[in-house]
Amino acid sequence: MKNKHTRTSKFMITGKNILFVLVLAALFTACKQKPQQVTKAQSKAYYTCSMHPQVHEDHDGNCPICGMKLIKVEIAGTNAGTASDKIMLTASQIQLAGIQTDTVREENVGNEKTLTGTVTTNENLAEQLSARISGRIQQLFVRAVGEKITIGQPVYSIYSEDLQEAEKEYLLAVQQQKVLNNPDVDYKQLIGAAENKLKLWGITKSQIRSLVSTGKVSATINIQSQVNGTVSEIAVHEGDYITEGMAILKTQALTSLWVQAQLYANEAGTYKEKDQVSVSFPDLGGRVIKGKVEFINPELSDASKVDLIRISIPNTQGLIKPGMLAYISLASGAQRSLAIPVTSVLSDGTGDKVWVKNTDGSYSPKMIKQGKGNQNYITVISGLNAGDIVVTNGAYLLNSEAIFKNGNDQMGGMKM
Repeated sequence: MKNKHTRTSKFMITGKNILFVLVLAALFTACKQKPQQVTKAQSKAYYTCSMHPQVHEDHDGNCPICGMKLIKVEIAGTNAGTASDKIMLTASQIQLAGIQTDTVREENVGNEKTLTGTVTTNENLAEQLSARISGRIQQLFVRAVGEKITIGQPVYSIYSEDLQEAEKEYLLAVQQQKVLNNPDVDYKQLIGAAENKLKLWGITKSQIRSLVSTGKVSATINIQSQVNGTVSEIAVHEGDYITEGMAILKTQALTSLWVQAQLYANEAGTYKEKDQVSVSFPDLGGRVIKGKVEFINPELSDASKVDLIRISIPNTQGLIKPGMLAYISLASGAQRSLAIPVTSVLSDGTGDKVWVKNTDGSYSPKMIKQGKGNQNYITVISGLNAGDIVVTNGAYLLNSEAIFKNGNDQMGGMKM
């Protein structure tokens, strides 16, 4: 009996030891896993495509749909301290995602007619650099169409014997004033006349001062640009002989462009100059900008019997290029109402919503009730007020990030 009791006691002690070891192992495992969970929460970020926000990757790379470079969206660091329905983006994220906004205001939501047009240069802003003196072009410094030039930039060098004689005349007048100093001769007038001739031929003040300091004449000199713009045409080549007044090159100011389209004769009377229109560009993802009717041709085309209409549009960012396709929306009825761009509205099973920019720079979703409109603007019945700022481009990216942050029910409980 004694041996049996001893064996039982040993068995109980061994069981307790095994249980103690198991508890220690569990605690050790939990301690090891805890830092991994914290690390995962701190590195909450993903990579997405500005064109296809449904793409979510955990690493950098290219979009599997369109091949564009993915942009990184920080969640934990960017949205720390913000409400669950708010999204805060950095300036670089806003730029990479192409997020654009517009102000809620009254717009014409009447019936519209869409015309297909083509972007052209604004000929009212075109300038031409012409030769001011005869000679032979020794070297061209501007060689390609599309180059940008500024006032004072060398355009070409010219060899001209007439220029050489004018320089001699100017230096002689300056030298006579210093040496002879004859009171009966108006040297100031002689020097001024010779200097004006050089200036009329395109010689700058700094080049004239250099001529005086060196005292040496040269039959070759660099001619500088008198215009700003983008080169649209080069009319000469190196070695060409040019005469006074001959065109050297032509420039365009691409900060303002035209969109030209055609109207039927019976529609031309519906519109007038200075009317505001909407112009969209399929090559720029359907981007819409405001334009103004600048010209309606009073004469019909002989061949097609249609009328030409010309729209002036701004191009301060230089994204719009001559030759691009454009769609012009002309309103035919004056039905003004509180409205937002069509591209602002996101519709799903829960209703219609927009993303609104808050005063602190964050973005929040907002449910709206929309009414009738046209292809560019939707009437807002409720949910927004005049002056609110809504996202017109990039809303899908914000929506995608909100789903990633809060789940599919990011609008849970939200009222209009």
